Amino acid sequence: MNRTKFLVPVLLLVLVTFFACNNQAQEKDDINISVQELKTAMDSDSNLVILDVRTPQELVGEHGQIEGVINIPVQVLEKRINELEPYKDKNIAVICRSGNRSRMGTQILLKHGYKAKNVLGGMKAYNKLK
Repeated sequence: MNRTKFLVPVLLLVLVTFFACNNQAQEKDDINISVQELKTAMDSDSNLVILDVRTPQELVGEHGQIEGVINIPVQVLEKRINELEPYKDKNIAVICRSGNRSRMGTQILLKHGYKAKNVLGGMKAYNKLK
């Protein structure tokens, strides 16, 4: 009987932890899209906005840029968030060189109520699909 009293709370703790972690992983996946998904959206969603959060110098560098992007570096995105107000009701794909800064940019946009997705792998992955 003592063993049962011990196992029930442990089992409950394990189940709660499992479901909490599983939901967090699902939420994390919900904010990401692959470059293949980005390209599909570019072809099918005429209202799609692409936000490149690299520096202006990087847009003309090795990885280039996607035509028609809005460029606001992640370092100043919070200060310049009002520039994106006209796109508040649109889907925004956030991209950078490799996916790290765009993840931060996506979090900033989500915090301000935008519909944003982080492009996994960034321009490095995007250019591999060309």
